[in-house]
Amino acid sequence: MRRVLISIGLVAGLGLAACEKPVEEAAPVKPKSMARPDQMYAGEEHLQSIVSGTVERGHGEGVVAMKATAMAPTTGYTRPYFLPRIYPATPPDGIYEVDLVAAKPTTPGQPTPTELKLDGAWNKYKDDRVKGVKFMTKTNELVVMLPPKAP
Repeated sequence: MRRVLISIGLVAGLGLAACEKPVEEAAPVKPKSMARPDQMYAGEEHLQSIVSGTVERGHGEGVVAMKATAMAPTTGYTRPYFLPRIYPATPPDGIYEVDLVAAKPTTPGQPTPTELKLDGAWNKYKDDRVKGVKFMTKTNELVVMLPPKAP
């Protein structure tokens, strides 16, 4: 009887081992953001994707001038702008996140991706804590570092 139970246990163990799925490599973990999105107005949404972006020191103490080119999913999007995220504390790397937002069309537009230009300035932090800006859209992100201060 004992031999029968041992042999049944071995057969069951081998059967379960054969059913095991191969180990897959885990996807790289994306760092968690410390920021939360700011409130958007009704009828606005994130743009589809970012194509390019630049940041530079603007005129005045702590002013960051931002420019970006982004794609909207259809025609008819208006009033594109930058919407900075809200932070409880300074990000350790000095890179602040900014959403690219626009007003959705009031009537259905053509399903043709449309390029939009965004231009704006941000002057919330006057103590040079901003080292770079992460432009965020629905499908991708772009990090652009602020050039060093001229002596």
